[in-house]
Amino acid sequence: MDFAHFKHTIKIVFFDIDETLIVKDKDFLPHSVLPAIQQLQQKGIIPAIATGRSPCSFPPKIKALVQQAGLNTFVTMNGQYVVHQGQVVDKLPIPTQKIAEVVAFFEQQQIDYAFVSNEHLAVSRITDQVRSAVDPLKTAYHIDKDYYQHHEVFQILPFYDESQDELVQNSGILNGLKTVRWHEQSVDLFDVQGSKARGILHLLNHLGLSVENAMAFGDGLNDLEMLSTVGVGVAMGNACDELKAVADFVTDHIEQDGIAHFLQKAGLIKA
Repeated sequence: MDFAHFKHTIKIVFFDIDETLIVKDKDFLPHSVLPAIQQLQQKGIIPAIATGRSPCSFPPKIKALVQQAGLNTFVTMNGQYVVHQGQVVDKLPIPTQKIAEVVAFFEQQQIDYAFVSNEHLAVSRITDQVRSAVDPLKTAYHIDKDYYQHHEVFQILPFYDESQDELVQNSGILNGLKTVRWHEQSVDLFDVQGSKARGILHLLNHLGLSVENAMAFGDGLNDLEMLSTVGVGVAMGNACDELKAVADFVTDHIEQDGIAHFLQKAGLIKA
């Protein structure tokens, strides 16, 4: 792949949040990120966020980045909710009846869970297991088992470790849904057709752009479809091996300014 073409073809760049823009456990956002994004904007390239998180659960430093850079393009909740300049481009909530079926199973198995909407994170109850997964997100949450009956829910977060993966997979409740593990104690549960890639394709169509016009940075399993779909998929140096295997390029570690360094190599920003 020829770097020389990038400055002519790339019109939009997607950034995952956790371990791509920010080190979650250290709450560390590299100082090089904001100026890199601002340089993209100056060149007419759209910086966009593509994350498994809901807007309500963006870390404080990411919320500040959004404000400082004036970011207005988001593919959130693993592609279930897409917004550009305040306009909802696409959304894919889980049907209420399906949620009721899933909740009944988790209640039977004594598995705790959370509902994720655009505005809230509501949990079935608060336990050490729930806290271990949710507290590092630095997001306010409350207890409400009936939340899904009155709000659109785009993801469910059941709290169980890998020892129960097979139980859930064989239960029959995943018909029309899929899981992606994001924490040792929890998975994302959402529409089987959903992915960051799906949301990105809807957004590109809305903007009149092609996949060749898109670059994306990521680190985790929920970035597999995204990096495989866009014209230029870039895995962080700290990314999982599965993602590095499908990426077009692997850049430096997040703590070594991997985003800025690759954008400089690609000729999209100046050093």
